[in-house]
Amino acid sequence: MKPPPDTEQVPPQSVGMLLLRYGIGGVMVLAGIILLVANPSGLGVDGFAMAVGGGLAVLLINFLYRLGVSGDKEREAEERARAYFDEHGEWPEEEVRVRGRKWTLAPGVRTLEDEEPEPPQRRPGP
Repeated sequence: MKPPPDTEQVPPQSVGMLLLRYGIGGVMVLAGIILLVANPSGLGVDGFAMAVGGGLAVLLINFLYRLGVSGDKEREAEERARAYFDEHGEWPEEEVRVRGRKWTLAPGVRTLEDEEPEPPQRRPGP
């Protein structure tokens, strides 16, 4: 289904936004690892646990937020499809999705679907 022409398209994400979103958590995890390497006992272990835990929490919150927002986009697409159905009486065409990989077999390889069924053999009578 193609969006209506009056629908505003979201621009691609900038590098700055990706750094803000995932860079803060990554820097926190990296700082925790550096603390552990610099001082493997005492403060280093505590700092490692605190920084890595906080960094992973930031990354997880960002991931879960993105996951929730993608659900909103799917609901909006479903709503547009229902409006199209109400107006035209038929469900809109689905977008053709290109599959990532098409498998091909080596020459001479036969699959079960390619084989012809063998005719039933008659048993000798008594």
